[in-house]
Amino acid sequence: MIARTVRAARKHLVLAFGVLVLLYLFLPVFVVVAFSFNDPAGRFNFSWSGFTLDSWRDPCSVPGMCDSVLLSLQIGVIATLVATLLGTLLAFGLVRHSFRGRAGTSLLVFLPMATPEVVMGASLLTLFVNAGVATGFWTIVIAHILFTVSFVVVTVKARLAGFDSRLEEAAMDLYADEWQTFRRITLPLAAPGIFAGALLAFALSFDDFIITNFNSGNTITFPMYVWGAAQRGVPPEVNVIGTGMFLLALLLVGGAEVVRKARTGATTG
Repeated sequence: MIARTVRAARKHLVLAFGVLVLLYLFLPVFVVVAFSFNDPAGRFNFSWSGFTLDSWRDPCSVPGMCDSVLLSLQIGVIATLVATLLGTLLAFGLVRHSFRGRAGTSLLVFLPMATPEVVMGASLLTLFVNAGVATGFWTIVIAHILFTVSFVVVTVKARLAGFDSRLEEAAMDLYADEWQTFRRITLPLAAPGIFAGALLAFALSFDDFIITNFNSGNTITFPMYVWGAAQRGVPPEVNVIGTGMFLLALLLVGGAEVVRKARTGATTG
């Protein structure tokens, strides 16, 4: 009886600790959502003054903000597509093939993740200046691809590490060629890792400020707009955009989970 009570207490203690950690992690998000409905008395949206929906009715009323959001979305989509493609191919190469320099390549993949963003941003700026490339939209895209591809590789590698290669062998034993095996077996099983890597790459690209600030030129992304607005007073519309991006991320993750469960149920059935 005592042992059962101790086990139950430990189980609930772990659950309670997990809930507290999640609340701590999501506390800034809750603040962003709450202050998107705030009606600030002055320029600074740092203290609660009253509830209003004015900021939600027209988030683009603040000059230049929606343009910066659109620019960040464009950069994020391009960088995510390229980084996901390159990172997935590199992950498959590292996991599936043995070649000279494989260990060194795996080490080099981690370097952009371990390098301070200030160092990477300054190094990329030096590279672009010495190459005579004008900083702007495309230098931001190149910079974002360079530091997000490592996160895609790590995420996809983790998915492929638990991959059962016997499924591919069984498919080829049933007269499927390499392309059919990849399209019907390998890609669907690796898709969750690829999708997770793409989401991570997009979030990192959309959120980046330090590397972007070094290589942006006159281009103003959303994080740079927020930094500049903070000098004068952050409008509630910034919180509206942040809340919208958070809800979009939840929708994508929730939709992917629903699709996964539907496919699992259909396969089991």
